[in-house]
Amino acid sequence: MEITLIRHATLVVSINGLNLLVDPMFSPARSSEAIPNTPNQQRNPLVDLSLDDAGLSRLLDEIDAVLVTHTHSDHWDEFARTSLVKDLPVFCQPEDSQRIREAGFESVQPIANEQVWKRLRFSRTAGRHGSGKIGDMMAPVSGFVIQAKGEPVLYIAGDTIWCPDVEDSLRTYRPEIIVVNAGAAQFSAGGPITMTADDVIKVCRASPGAEVVAVHMEAINHCLLSRDELLAAVTQAGVEGMVKIPADGETKSF
Repeated sequence: MEITLIRHATLVVSINGLNLLVDPMFSPARSSEAIPNTPNQQRNPLVDLSLDDAGLSRLLDEIDAVLVTHTHSDHWDEFARTSLVKDLPVFCQPEDSQRIREAGFESVQPIANEQVWKRLRFSRTAGRHGSGKIGDMMAPVSGFVIQAKGEPVLYIAGDTIWCPDVEDSLRTYRPEIIVVNAGAAQFSAGGPITMTADDVIKVCRASPGAEVVAVHMEAINHCLLSRDELLAAVTQAGVEGMVKIPADGETKSF
C-alpha cells in the first residue's frame, strides 16, 4: 500500500492494484474566500497543489475510483467536480449522494454500512466534526475502513475530533494504518473541529503497533496546528515513531 498526500486531505491510496482518490480539492492557491468566523482571514487554499497541470492530468488518468468522506468545500471542491470524469465510481456517505449526482456523476455509490467493490471492502464509520452545537451543525461526516487481501487494514478517520466513535472504530477494526485529519481546525468561538495534537496522541495510545498518518494541515485558513507543532507534541509524548507527517506531494509506503 502507498498513500500520497496531494494537499490538505486529498490523498491517493494505491491498494491491491487500484488507485483511490480521497477528498479531492484541486483549487489553486488563494482562489477562494477565507472560511468565515475563523481566527484569520487568509484566502484559501493557502498553498498551491503539489502537482502542475501535467502532473494532475497524469494522476487523473490513473484513478480507478473516488472516495468522498463528506462534501465540505475543502474536501470536494468545484475544481475537482469539473476535473474528474463523470463515469468514475464515487463512494460517499448516503447523505451526500444526491448532491454528487447533481454534479453530473453517473456512478455514485453511497455506503450506509459496508460495500465490496472489485478487490476492496469499504466499511463506513462515524465521527464528530467538533463538539456540542458546532459538531451538530457540521454533521454529517464519515470515516471509512478499507480492507483488501494481502494489505494492511486502513482507517481514514475523516473530519473528526477524538471521540467515542473513533475509539470504537479503532477497537472494532484494529487498523494497521490510520489517516487522521489534524490541523486543529476551529472557528472564532467553540473548540476544535478536527484533531488536535492531543487527539493524535490519543489515537496512537489507543492503537499501539499502528502507523498514524497525519494530514489536513497548513492548507486552509482555519487549520491552526502546523506540521512542526504536531511533530514537537508527538515527540514530547514519546509516540513520534508511530506518526508520519507527510509533506504535500510525498508518498508513504506500507
